[in-house]
Amino acid sequence: MIMDDLDFKSGSGPNAPQLRKHPRVRVSAPFPCSFARVGLLRKGAIEQGLGIVYDVSAKGARVMTEAVITPGDRIAMRLRLPNQAASMLIETATVRWGREHTYGVEFEALSPNDNKHLQSFMSHQSKPGVMLTT
Repeated sequence: MIMDDLDFKSGSGPNAPQLRKHPRVRVSAPFPCSFARVGLLRKGAIEQGLGIVYDVSAKGARVMTEAVITPGDRIAMRLRLPNQAASMLIETATVRWGREHTYGVEFEALSPNDNKHLQSFMSHQSKPGVMLTT
């Protein structure tokens, strides 16, 4: 069973166990991303979209968008992390959950270079008071 952030609220707090395999960090300033569907398109669906990234982990992100995507969709994403010279291209990510224009996506593969940039960004963002525990 896949749960989103709202499903864990009751278990949050300083003594709550960390249930995520890859802890997320909230970004200090949400940043834009773009994405496009991978594979077959559903009739009438939007095939490209823009979104805002609110937090990231080594394996995924929480994105807000008005594009029509649903859990199970496979998308390609382009992220430009703050203070990074070049955009990252995530060739395949899977939408894992969605609620009110907010979606959790799981990255399926990152290049070693993009993984290094993401880890560096997360390390910088996870200074005291920024790490998410839910």
